[in-house]
Amino acid sequence: MPFINISTSKKVNDTNTFLNDIAILIANLTNKPRRFVMVKLEDNSQMYFDDGDPCCFLEIKSIGNINPGDMAKPICDFVYQKMGIPLDKVYICFHDVPASTWAWNAKTFG
Repeated sequence: MPFINISTSKKVNDTNTFLNDIAILIANLTNKPRRFVMVKLEDNSQMYFDDGDPCCFLEIKSIGNINPGDMAKPICDFVYQKMGIPLDKVYICFHDVPASTWAWNAKTFG
């Protein structure tokens, strides 16, 4: 927690750097320790959005500290800087989940 699930039609060349950089960004945006951020990347996926140009879908889940209005632009900017995908080809879905429904280390957070 937080968890970010990324699907994109682009191929990410340096996945280790990409994963580390997005984990740092999400940790900063949610004010959570980076060591608790989990990232899943599905790149080079068969995806279509509008005209077939590269696109990206991100799903972000966290127990609290989700502020879509403040988070959307830095995340879209990151996707553009790292993958060259324009902001209008990025969807983000934010989920603020209850602590009682999220488990780690064999127990829930709440």
